Amino acid sequence: MKEKAKSKKKSRIRLLHQYYKYTGFYGFVGSSLKKAVLPIVLFIGALWAVDHFFLNIEDMLVHITETYQPAKVLAIFLLSESLLGLVPPELFIAWAGKSAAPFLFLTLLASMSYLGGVISYGIGLSVTKIPSVRLLMEVKLAKHIHNTRKWGGFLIIVGALLPIPFAITSIAAGIIRFPFSSYLIFALLRFARFYLYALVIFKMV
Repeated sequence: MKEKAKSKKKSRIRLLHQYYKYTGFYGFVGSSLKKAVLPIVLFIGALWAVDHFFLNIEDMLVHITETYQPAKVLAIFLLSESLLGLVPPELFIAWAGKSAAPFLFLTLLASMSYLGGVISYGIGLSVTKIPSVRLLMEVKLAKHIHNTRKWGGFLIIVGALLPIPFAITSIAAGIIRFPFSSYLIFALLRFARFYLYALVIFKMV
């Protein structure tokens, strides 16, 4: 019985592997990784250039932490993460690195990003109830919706980990009514992204 169960499990994994291979999922992930490397390199290069030739980034971040209340910075970040990721999260991670409690504020940022994704999912779910808006969104996000229907949770995982607008993936998940409980679980990887990026950014600032 155990051997049969293992055989069925292997067969299921093999079928999933074949499906993702034939539908181009691995190619999509590879392409996304390549696209992700450039923004990261550019961001690190820009930080280095600004810090060495224009102004002291450490002093600037300290000034921001001393001037603006953390609640306001977190509110701005939540708004950004809920509306298509308007501001790069890396800037806020750098801010957290110079705060009074870096790990605490980094965790709060990750929580805001997670909550922003949930809000975006809700936006996607809501627009399905308005025919004209749904039609517009399905045209604008056609590719994302198509990919989410094909790859489901795996695409949400990629969106949570890689530096691509997580809000768009979340809106698409809401539009196709991807199971909310599963979305919440996959989206938790958003925390891993922030902690991993902080390992590099905290050392720079």
